[in-house]
Amino acid sequence: MNFDDTPQEAAFRATARKWIDANAPKELHAELSKSSLGRIRLASHDIVDVGKAWQKKKFEGNWACLHWPKEYGGRGATPIEKVIWQQEEGVYGKLTQPFQIGEGMCGPTVMAFGSEDAKRRYLPKLASGEEIWCQLFSEPSAGSDVAGLRTRAEKKGDNWVVNGQKIWTSGAHYSDYGLLIARTDPNVPKHKGLTMFFLDMKSPGVEVRPIRQANGMQEFNEVYFTDVVIPDSQRLGAVGEGWSVSLTTLMNERMSIGSRLATGVPEMFEFCSNLMLEDGLAIDDPAVRSKLASWAAKSNGLKFTSYRTISALSKGERPGPENSIGKLVSGMMLQDIATYAMDLQGAAGVLTGNDEETVQGQFQQMLLSSPSMRIAGGTDEILRNIIAERVLGLPGDIRVDKDVPYNKIPTKGR
Repeated sequence: MNFDDTPQEAAFRATARKWIDANAPKELHAELSKSSLGRIRLASHDIVDVGKAWQKKKFEGNWACLHWPKEYGGRGATPIEKVIWQQEEGVYGKLTQPFQIGEGMCGPTVMAFGSEDAKRRYLPKLASGEEIWCQLFSEPSAGSDVAGLRTRAEKKGDNWVVNGQKIWTSGAHYSDYGLLIARTDPNVPKHKGLTMFFLDMKSPGVEVRPIRQANGMQEFNEVYFTDVVIPDSQRLGAVGEGWSVSLTTLMNERMSIGSRLATGVPEMFEFCSNLMLEDGLAIDDPAVRSKLASWAAKSNGLKFTSYRTISALSKGERPGPENSIGKLVSGMMLQDIATYAMDLQGAAGVLTGNDEETVQGQFQQMLLSSPSMRIAGGTDEILRNIIAERVLGLPGDIRVDKDVPYNKIPTKGR
């Protein structure tokens, strides 16, 4: 397989590189280069503000949401052109963090199931960075088992009234709109009584409570709904078909997480090239080299697996269960690399702070953040089940509640 650019791809790369060189906020380059492991924090800027500015500039230059159709704010670019852009954008791509859920998960779902009016109203503003979207799926009692959710939507005239709670909602505190899945029929099995909506996050009755994380960030939130009114025009897909709609979101989520997640491989190579152990540089130690070789091989495997997914998308196919492979491997590798880096540091591994050149605090932040990556978008166990059943064709787990009406499933507090 030849991965060299074709003449057309080389011309596209040169155009993209020239535009980025002329427009990127180069004053942020150093900070962005150091903030890839565990968190993105800028000393003198708010990531949402600078992210919106960069997204708007890209939109005006016709570089935002490249793969989207032009009529919805994109460029109509090919999948490989999107890859080339991401390669050239480099560290500046981290500025798009507030928009990744909207661009990678919510947008494709609206594009697939929304009305033409909804697509033309909401997608261009999402692409331009004017409006930010979040994803309202997980609940305190329905994380990996999303279909067990309790948030309910009741039809009243031309509207739906929503009551319930969501949790671990990334970016809800600065989002304008959200993709919401709710239970509309408790009398049928849990996967069949769900419906998908999108709503204005500033609607009366929506309350967002930020969650303080172990690494000091506040990226996740609890979201409460009290008699929140959603027009039926903001329903995505048929009533009761929310689970089918959600599969588009979830598969795009796993692809997005797996493709953008910083595994720490380049940083680990640099770290080991400069770290002195008792008998010399860490990079010269056979045990360390063996670890690095293994991670380098996995990192390349992730890259080429994502190319396979891109090929499927280029044919107009829905992202498949193979997306779970990238998310599963990258999440585990992130945690393994952080743990090993701290082991190599010895006693210095307990330290963290701003002096990263001395204590390598980036790996501490990486370790504190890594557990969330093994949960977000589906736990390791869920992903292994998906791979086993849908990729390898193995028998499925026994699910005793599969055909039981939701309101007949024994549980506490319902």
